[in-house]
Amino acid sequence: MNQLEVQLKEVLIQAASSAYNLDLTHQDVVIEIPKDASLGDYATNLAMRLTKVLKMKPVDIAQGLIDHLPQDQSFVENMSLAGPGFINITLNKQVLFDVVSRILKEDTDYGRSDYGQKEKINLEYVSANPTGDLHPGHARGAAIGDSVARILAFAGYNVTREYYVNDAGNQIHNMALSLQARVKQACGLEAEIPQDGYHGQDLIDIAKELIEEEGESIATKPLEYFRSVGLVKELDKIKKDLKRFNVEFDVFSSEQSIYDAHKVEETLQRLKDLGSVYENEGAIWLKTTDYGDDKDRVLVKSDGSYTYLLPDIAYHKDKYDRGFKRCVNFLGADHHGYIARLKASMILLGIDMDLHVEIIQMARMMKDGQEFKLSKRSGNGISLLDLIEEAGSDAIRYFFTARAADTQMDLDLDMATKQSNENPVYYAQYAHARVCSILRSGTDYPQYEHVSGLTHPKEIELIKYLNEFSSIVVDAASSLQPHKIVNYLSKVASLFHSFYGECHVLDKDNLELSAHRLALTKAVAITLRNALNLVGVSAPERM
Repeated sequence: MNQLEVQLKEVLIQAASSAYNLDLTHQDVVIEIPKDASLGDYATNLAMRLTKVLKMKPVDIAQGLIDHLPQDQSFVENMSLAGPGFINITLNKQVLFDVVSRILKEDTDYGRSDYGQKEKINLEYVSANPTGDLHPGHARGAAIGDSVARILAFAGYNVTREYYVNDAGNQIHNMALSLQARVKQACGLEAEIPQDGYHGQDLIDIAKELIEEEGESIATKPLEYFRSVGLVKELDKIKKDLKRFNVEFDVFSSEQSIYDAHKVEETLQRLKDLGSVYENEGAIWLKTTDYGDDKDRVLVKSDGSYTYLLPDIAYHKDKYDRGFKRCVNFLGADHHGYIARLKASMILLGIDMDLHVEIIQMARMMKDGQEFKLSKRSGNGISLLDLIEEAGSDAIRYFFTARAADTQMDLDLDMATKQSNENPVYYAQYAHARVCSILRSGTDYPQYEHVSGLTHPKEIELIKYLNEFSSIVVDAASSLQPHKIVNYLSKVASLFHSFYGECHVLDKDNLELSAHRLALTKAVAITLRNALNLVGVSAPERM
């Protein structure tokens, strides 16, 4: 919640207390910016929200609130009744001018808050098997997960970005066999990729690298060598591609390390001790139906092997043991049925974890009106690197974060590369570049940190929306929805372009007004840059 909104709510809470002896909280009062700016700076439906409590007509309640406006405040200039009980509010203009001064003072910290109270929160996203290139589904998860991490940190949370490396299953075994075969083939030896192996270009490239580094003698190395070196090479490639996508992690957790530390067996024993499992037909089952799952789940098969659920439970227990009481997992749409069993597992393990799962729907890549499926480089499925090379990291991230994670989407690569206002990322970035151009041209003008001469409706409207930024950040953080930042960016860019079209910023015949408008323009630059950074998109100064 921004400072201006806090003050305005306090005024209304005092009015309600004085008029009706009510003890309201900030959550009881809703403030919004009216669509028609001529009606006032803000509006509230508080009177209508109080009708059930007071058993009065909303128009009468509204008039009572207006009549009991605190007399010792200079914050509100005027309150007026509208429609069935809305209250339109006009602020003292100096209050709005102070918003610009605050933005200039806070600069890179504008919009930052302590809303999260440094609460520790673990975000796990991407977590692709290190067996090949990242695909568009991983890319969307990376863009959304990283943006949520940035937003939460900006809102005052203590965020850990985590990647879970699935390095203990059959996929890694098959990757090792595939890499071994590629090395032998590159050395002119007979070898076939196993039936469930990996045929991607990445293993061909890794095989070539290994031979260049160590010679053809590696063709005789044991399978464990290819498992070990393949894991390192594949994971390094993933890290490199993600860095190009402006995504980095704090922690890479290994599934194999969970096994090596005997945490899987310990977790199973704990579940047994708690009476959370039972045996049936030689298998060990977890009682997940006790807590919302549609059926109980097998942890240990009748042949003694573990299902994938057991090490996952052990991994989440490890997160808890590391001090994370709140965890958010970003999973692909094919994991939707996994949510209930994982949450039930934590309860059955006796762990009080606030576990939230965000489902990332797949996105189709479109080009020339057709679905874009094949990589130009390898002829296989399109990868994250292909997307970056096709449209650039900024455009891909912006488009992926512009829609809620659980909605399916088409990403038009032609639109993403278009240099026009039709392209939303270009529109937002161009607004920042235009602002920077104005500031460069205005260096010979007076430079003010405090403004008082702004009276044009476009100026006032722009200030009001700049003031909303901290509230938008908190909203995006609490809902884990970065598209709210993207929507805000679009709105501010639109308002700035509109302001620029009607208000002459640099006027040699009016240096005073130019100085005030330059201050507002710099506040726009700061807000756009900070917002773009929250979704991992650059803020270019020239375009």
